[in-house]
Amino acid sequence: MSSHVNTVRPGLFRHLMVMVYDLLLLLSSLLLATFLIVAANGGEAIGQGNPFFIAYLILVSFIFYGWFWTHGGQTLGMRAWRVFLISATNNPVNWQQAFLRFAVSIISWLPLGLGIWWQYLGKDKASWPDTLSATSLHYSKDSHKKPLSRLS
Repeated sequence: MSSHVNTVRPGLFRHLMVMVYDLLLLLSSLLLATFLIVAANGGEAIGQGNPFFIAYLILVSFIFYGWFWTHGGQTLGMRAWRVFLISATNNPVNWQQAFLRFAVSIISWLPLGLGIWWQYLGKDKASWPDTLSATSLHYSKDSHKKPLSRLS
């Protein structure tokens, strides 16, 4: 697949639908991760607000997104909506970029999602995670071709 692919930035609806799909998959992953910890704890509940458990769930979330982003540039929600994560250098997204994107995404949601909404407000059409991780989301109108590493 060496042909160029016509891509655009995903619109608000498509972006929100990707988030909904991925949230459902992430929640099921977090439920499984919680089950494993509770089982390892002899069936006892984990204390509310336990910082180690919270860190564990954040790590599981990062591994969920990071693995998909570094292995094809798409989560399952992104695949369903033909959205791709592409590095600014047109190379596959690496783990450092995935970590930066994940960490900045969390921070971006804190001020009422301003870092995410920025892509619809700013002139460069980039969210904070896009800018700081040197990655960007693209929508491919052609469902059979992936734009990853083929935008140059």
